[in-house]
Amino acid sequence: MSSPRSHYVDCCSRELHVVEWGEALGPQAQTVIAWHGLARTCRDMDDIAAHLSDRYRVLCPDTLGRGLSQWSPLPEQEYCLEFYVRQAVELMDRFGLERCHWLGTSMGGAIGTLAAAGPLRGRIERLVLNDNGPQLADSAIERIRSYAGSPASFATVSELEAYFRKVYQPYGWLSDAQWRRLTETSVRRLPNGRVTPHYDPAMVMQFIHHPNDYELWSQWDSLSLPVLCLRGESSDLLLADTAEQMRQRGPRAVVATIAGCGHAPALNTPEQFSLIDRFLAG
Repeated sequence: MSSPRSHYVDCCSRELHVVEWGEALGPQAQTVIAWHGLARTCRDMDDIAAHLSDRYRVLCPDTLGRGLSQWSPLPEQEYCLEFYVRQAVELMDRFGLERCHWLGTSMGGAIGTLAAAGPLRGRIERLVLNDNGPQLADSAIERIRSYAGSPASFATVSELEAYFRKVYQPYGWLSDAQWRRLTETSVRRLPNGRVTPHYDPAMVMQFIHHPNDYELWSQWDSLSLPVLCLRGESSDLLLADTAEQMRQRGPRAVVATIAGCGHAPALNTPEQFSLIDRFLAG
């Protein structure tokens, strides 16, 4: 397994931070783009990226306004799926990718769905959606908005870790070391010295200025590529009825239920690795 490498690339005149795992082994080498969820960072993908990196090149971007990527100077316009897809197209071009597989958690899955139905149609070969679908539960979106738009702040990193352990309990099992890494890779210090999650709170403007961003049934029904959906057993965002429709409509996804998880599985267990391995291998 190679060590991860950081890149800073211009995509649509905004700088994105991208962590690259594995090696580009020639024109036949396959690449996986692994895109994180709404209020998270690319480092959430460390475990699955490290696992895949002996067979694939894996690119894990920080979304605009998250982690080490630039914050948007035009939040009303740019914090939306359409702009993230435009950046994804440029990202592939910057890295010289004609085709890729896409693995997306929550928002990252929605970006992949919209891209695969639009400007990256035919270039995304296989799509893995981690607790995401073309319709999301309104109550869960409101829950996420309630904490993401007004991120809590704490005097210490230890207090922030305790907060993350509470709000991200639905991720399922994480080791103590993984909780510590999750915290240390998604923390920033405020001017008053307190610490808070590492994202631009204005990114929730997506829900105000683009209220229908996550209504993607028409795009879903247009897809014909293979799709794997991992659904947390107790997910309040991707409801069981929606997952069943995903089996029956559009690309007719393979849906796997992940026991002991809600929104969203942390992609860090042998079971989850195995499901993704088999799917990407065809």
